Amino acid sequence: MAKINLLPWREELRKQQQQDFLVAILSAVGVTILLMFFVRSHINGMIDNQAKRNSFLDTEIAALDKKIKEIQELEDRKRKLIAKMDVIQQLQGSRPEIVHLFEEVAKSTPDGVHITKFAQSGNLLTFDGAAQSNARVSAYMRSLEASPWLVNPNLGVINTKSQSNQGRVSEFTLTIQQQSQKKSDGSES
Repeated sequence: MAKINLLPWREELRKQQQQDFLVAILSAVGVTILLMFFVRSHINGMIDNQAKRNSFLDTEIAALDKKIKEIQELEDRKRKLIAKMDVIQQLQGSRPEIVHLFEEVAKSTPDGVHITKFAQSGNLLTFDGAAQSNARVSAYMRSLEASPWLVNPNLGVINTKSQSNQGRVSEFTLTIQQQSQKKSDGSES
């Protein structure tokens, strides 16, 4: 039988397989590196894109915050103007009331009663005055109570003093409430 030496062929086959394995490993490492580079580039691109979107949203939020602040300032200004308009309307509505008040005070003051001080706090009126007698103070209170513009007279202090030229004088402090007369829908003329 002839002798065939297969060792060099096997060694060449092993070397070829080792080279093929090494080429496969190197190409797998190269493909992996390329794949990792593309994935990293894609992820960095996505991060940059999101950063741009976040920056855009931040600028839009800042613009909206500025507009919200302007709107709040306008609403505050509107509230103040409405409050001023309400005060003006209230003053316009109460304009005739002060005329009626002074007319009622003048009409209801009897002879022998002199008002020395008049003060108003809201709808509460305070009169300081002097009368020739307590009976005249009582008559004054009754005439005030009869007025549709004035209610609940209350005599706070009454002092009787002797004066040389006028005899006895009663000094008094009287409080009364002013009543607003609102016109109903066509019932008053």
